[in-house]
Amino acid sequence: MTTHAPQAAQSVTLPTTLDEAVAALTAMPVAVPVAGGTDLMTAVNSGLLRPAGLVGLGRISEIRGWHYQDGHALLGAGLTHARMGRPDFAALIPALAAAARAAGPPQVRNAGTLGGNVVTAAPTGDALPVLAALEATLIVAGPDGSRRETPVSHLLAGRDMLQPAELVGFVRVPLLHAPQVFLKATGRTGPGRATASVAVVLDPARRGVRCAVGAIAPMPLRPLEAERWIASLIDWDGERGLADEALTAFGEYVAAACIPDAAPPPDGGEAQPLSPAVLHLRRTVAALARRALGRALS
Repeated sequence: MTTHAPQAAQSVTLPTTLDEAVAALTAMPVAVPVAGGTDLMTAVNSGLLRPAGLVGLGRISEIRGWHYQDGHALLGAGLTHARMGRPDFAALIPALAAAARAAGPPQVRNAGTLGGNVVTAAPTGDALPVLAALEATLIVAGPDGSRRETPVSHLLAGRDMLQPAELVGFVRVPLLHAPQVFLKATGRTGPGRATASVAVVLDPARRGVRCAVGAIAPMPLRPLEAERWIASLIDWDGERGLADEALTAFGEYVAAACIPDAAPPPDGGEAQPLSPAVLHLRRTVAALARRALGRALS
């Protein structure tokens, strides 16, 4: 697989349809599905994974595009970050396009896929907070042509795991036709792994604000009370603007909900203060949430 791989795969299957890929995984349960391979090869080269076989998904054309379905966009799991970052996709789902453009250097964006981002479920996955804020659902392909749906949040939280031989085929995203923003902070300039990220989505039809914070926990966090509070302050029939004080309060509300103060010990003593690093992370989340909401409302 590479000169650094501790053990090369013994077999490689290249199906051309989603059902063929599921059949290949059914016939060889120890095989590992691979699309872009950006995370897989890191695990292989570090010695964490030694696949006995691979099922390549790169030739399955049905999962490399998208189409419209009942007010939703049905996104193929094989969509690359580079493809999602293009202007035509950005007009469709702006926050997901912004996350795709921030996913890393060109070689990563050209290879990495939406489905890989979801299934790998790395905390720093840039698409994950956007999908959580959009309340996206997954269409999972299984044996004998079966299809089932599950919310992205359920998979990320471990409430509904993929079963043997199942593959994520599509991601269903509602088309809100409203402002949405994705912002992230990294440890260095330019594209890199997020230290914190925030997605804010407006839903005028339901007069709601959805916010998800990524990279600070094993899965994206939704500050539901902060969402409801800020939505109650917005004039949905008017200009929708908010004072700077409200934006600042929202950012602090989101940050405190996602990075709460330490609980006092059971013996009734004083709670330990947050470390400087955690306080800095909280301030970062507050700033991202404030800016993201301000841009969405502007």
